Amino acid sequence: MKLFGTDGIRGRVNEFPITAEVALRMGKAVASVLRSSGPNRNRVLVGKDTRISGYMLETALTSGLVSMGMDVFMVGPLPTPAVAHLTKSMGAAAGIMITASHNPYEDNGLKVFGPDGYKLNDELEELIERHILGEEPEPPPLPPKQIGKAHRIDDARGRYIEFAKHTADNVPLHGLRIVVDCGHGAAYFISPLIFKELGAEVITTGIQPDGININSGCGALHPENAGELVRRHNADLGISFDGDADRVIFTDANGQVVSGDRILALCAIGLKEQGRLRKDTLVTTVMSNLGLKEAMKQHKIKVETTAVGDRNVIECMRKGGYSFGGENSGHLIFADHATTGDGILSALQVLRMMRDRNSTLAQLSSVMNEYPTQMANIPVPAKPPLDSLPKLKKLMKKATTEFGEHGRHLVRYSGTEKKIRVLVEHREIEECRRWVSLFAAAIKEEIG
Repeated sequence: MKLFGTDGIRGRVNEFPITAEVALRMGKAVASVLRSSGPNRNRVLVGKDTRISGYMLETALTSGLVSMGMDVFMVGPLPTPAVAHLTKSMGAAAGIMITASHNPYEDNGLKVFGPDGYKLNDELEELIERHILGEEPEPPPLPPKQIGKAHRIDDARGRYIEFAKHTADNVPLHGLRIVVDCGHGAAYFISPLIFKELGAEVITTGIQPDGININSGCGALHPENAGELVRRHNADLGISFDGDADRVIFTDANGQVVSGDRILALCAIGLKEQGRLRKDTLVTTVMSNLGLKEAMKQHKIKVETTAVGDRNVIECMRKGGYSFGGENSGHLIFADHATTGDGILSALQVLRMMRDRNSTLAQLSSVMNEYPTQMANIPVPAKPPLDSLPKLKKLMKKATTEFGEHGRHLVRYSGTEKKIRVLVEHREIEECRRWVSLFAAAIKEEIG
């Protein structure tokens, strides 16, 4: 597809495709494709994160939807998973989230959810894309009396807050001191409130968005900030969200970052003990550490592996009937409660497990040993097929042979940025560093 990537449409603001014109056409396209015959067939929910460009895109998107007879319900800054949940609970035809997730403020994007709260499949995204690009017939303009209306929903936050607390059975958090870093993003208001309402003492940071400071030196991209505050305030743990709060990174009581794989492991084990891990299976991606699979084997938990992207994890979970999965990056999907990755819900589930087991986060996360890992994100001017790069291809084959069972490597293009991502895992950290350097050199030589 030309516009949709692994997580909706994303790019630099005021450059194709993240322009007001494309947002307008997106509104018309969603109306054409997702209008249904149900009682709320003309209702669309629109949310956004805290980027300054959200105002521009929200206005253009709403204009396109309204012009096609859709009633738009704008919820303002809310996490992506809140928009997905509200889309389903309100019986809307679609939900659209304006966000570029963990990217800097110069970027923005558009994520579309269907009436079931799930991200759209490839076929529907391709159809919407063809409408946006003018490859489908333009529908005739509606008469004035049939155009839609735009509304602001004042109780959207409250609806989601009560839902999120309910998913963890309103677990009492009295006596816990929690650092919450909202990354100046979409969770800046509601996430501290949720933890406070459940009784925790909350120390906040990253809760003053100004339109340009989202993800800037804070949040899930920089969990060391929460770690420092945990040490300073003698807190029990730190919780850091990315810009749209669909993922979360934890720090323990020592201020140490707990990897996403460790969180996946402790959650999978906890869910199995509770009898809530359907088919005793965890779904994760190729980015997960080899140590995770070893830990799951010890606890007799099967592992299904997908390509990178929470959407791929969710599709595997739906097809296989599994209840839990996620990514090392902090996306956690609790299918009994949510249709997408949800940072706040995930934090509540982890806190509940800490309470149920009367354990610290460090104790729960000690269930696996991680292989040393090195990663590199290398900017590239283009994305030629990896098979067309003979030196890199030869190097990858050589690495596979030399590593054997002692390590692995993964080289792939980013689905949202002009970057190539290199991951190397090995029992020896020196080997990780050496091979990342070799891969980086080959990439720069062949791609530039």
